[in-house]
Amino acid sequence: MQAFGNFRRVALVSTSSQTVSTRISGLCRHFSSTPHSMAPISKETDYLVIGGGSGGLASARMASGKFGAKSMVIEGSRLGGTCVNVGCVPKKVTFNAALIAETIHEAKSYGFSVQESKPFDFTSFKHKRDAYIKRLNGIYERNLKNDSVEYVHGWAKLLNKNEVEITTDDGSKSTVRAKKILIATGGNPTAPPSNIPGSEFGLNSDGFFDIETLPKKVVLVGAGYIAVEFAGMFNALGSETHLFIRHNTFLRTFDSMIQNGVTEEYERLGVHLHKESVQTKIEKNPETGKLTIYYKDRDGESKLEDIDHLIWAIGRTPASKDIGLEDAGIKMTEKGHIIADDFQNTSVENIYALGDVCGKVELTPVAIAAGRRLAERLFGGEQFKAAKLDYSNIPSVVFAHPEVGSIGLTEPEAVEKYGKENIKVYNTSFTAMYYAMMEPEDKGPTKYKLICAGPEQKVVGLHIMGLGSGELLQGFGVAIKMGATKKDFDSCVAIHPTSAEELVTLK
Repeated sequence: MQAFGNFRRVALVSTSSQTVSTRISGLCRHFSSTPHSMAPISKETDYLVIGGGSGGLASARMASGKFGAKSMVIEGSRLGGTCVNVGCVPKKVTFNAALIAETIHEAKSYGFSVQESKPFDFTSFKHKRDAYIKRLNGIYERNLKNDSVEYVHGWAKLLNKNEVEITTDDGSKSTVRAKKILIATGGNPTAPPSNIPGSEFGLNSDGFFDIETLPKKVVLVGAGYIAVEFAGMFNALGSETHLFIRHNTFLRTFDSMIQNGVTEEYERLGVHLHKESVQTKIEKNPETGKLTIYYKDRDGESKLEDIDHLIWAIGRTPASKDIGLEDAGIKMTEKGHIIADDFQNTSVENIYALGDVCGKVELTPVAIAAGRRLAERLFGGEQFKAAKLDYSNIPSVVFAHPEVGSIGLTEPEAVEKYGKENIKVYNTSFTAMYYAMMEPEDKGPTKYKLICAGPEQKVVGLHIMGLGSGELLQGFGVAIKMGATKKDFDSCVAIHPTSAEELVTLK
C-alpha cells in the first residue's frame, strides 16, 4: 500500500498490555483455524523473524525456500501485517467501490441510464471484504508451510543477540536460540492526542475497517495519504465528509503540484476541508452516540455536530516497545524507530531490522524487497555478499481522487541538490479524454511534472495526478530507475489517445 502504505506491514508482538494482548488473541481466534501454539516449538533455528508482515514473511520464505535455512516466523496477530489486514489490500478494495460509485454517476454522460434498486450496501461489502482478507491470511499461512518456514503464533521478546522468549496464546513461555534474528514488527496507528478532552471517542486509522455501516457524516483528522484516501472514499460513497488539516494543503511531503492540485480537487468534489484547524474538545451524546467536535481555525472557534465517526489518521508509530530492544542493546531514534543501515544491520551483531519499524521508506514493496535482499546476503553465499535494497527512486502512489503517483525528487529537493540553474522542469495540465462527454463541472484534472537535471537532462523526478496514475507510474518508474533522460522520453513514440502520451511529448 501501497503503502497507506504505508497502512502496511505491522506485526504486533510481545507487549506488556493485557488489554492489547487479549484483543489480538481474540482476533486471531476469529481469523485463524489452526492452533499453532499447540505445536511443539523448535529450540534452535538459523533465522528467527519477529513479525509476520510483508517484509518478515518475504525474508523468511526466501531464506528457507530458496537457500534452505531453518527459519521461524513469530506473529501475534494475523499474518500479512498491516498491508493485508488493515492497509493496502482492504483499502484498495474500498477504493474500487468508491471508483464504481463515481463511474455510476458519470455513466449518464455517456448515454447510460443507470438506476439503482437500493443504496450501496456498505455492510454487505464490508463483510465480503473481511472474508477476502481471511482467505489471504490462509494463503499466507500455506505459503509458509510450502517453504518449510516454522510459524509460531505468539509474542516475541528479545533476551539477547541470539535468544528470543516466545509467549504463546495459552500463556506458556519458551526460549529459542537463533543464529540470526530479524525484527520486522512494523508500526501501529498513532494514538489520539491525549491533551484533547474526549479524543478517545474517535477511532484510529485501523478502526476504519471495523465500521459496519456507511456513516452519514464522518470526520477525519490528518493530512497524510491515509486521511486523504479515506476522505476521498467516504465522499465518493456518499458520506458527508469533513477533513481537518493543520495547514492549507495536505500530502505535504509531495511536490507542490500534487499538494495544491489534489487539495483543490477535493474541495471541488465536495469534501469539507477545515484548513489551519486544531481540535479542542470532543463530546459524545450518550443517547445517540453522535459526536460533537469543537475546534479552532483561521475564522475562530466553531463546532461540528451529529458526527457518526471521527477517525484520527495522524500518522503511525513504530511497534518497537516491549519486545526487548533495550535489553539486547539495539539503538533507536527518539521516535522509537530502530536504527538500521542500508544492509538492514542494527547496532547489534546478528540482529537485523527492516520495514516500518525502521521508518526509512514505509511502503509494503520496500519491506518485501529489503527482506529478500537480506535473506540473499545472509544465506545466499558469496555471490550475494553485497546484496541490499537501493532506497533511491522508489515509486509511490496515493489512491486519492484523483490518483497520485510520485518518484524521485520534488522540485525543491532537486533545486537543493543540483542548484536551480542546473534543473529544468516540464509541466502539463489538461483534461483527460475520459471527461470529453461530461459537463465542465464534472471534469477532473490531470497534471504532470517532469524534473530533469544536468546537461544530459537526466530525469530525477516525476509527479503525476489523474486517472490511472497508479498503473501508469510503474512503467515510467522502471525507466527512471534505469537512468532515463528527457531525450529517452522524447524518443519513445506516443500511444494515442492516452493521458500517458503527454509525458513523452512534453515541451
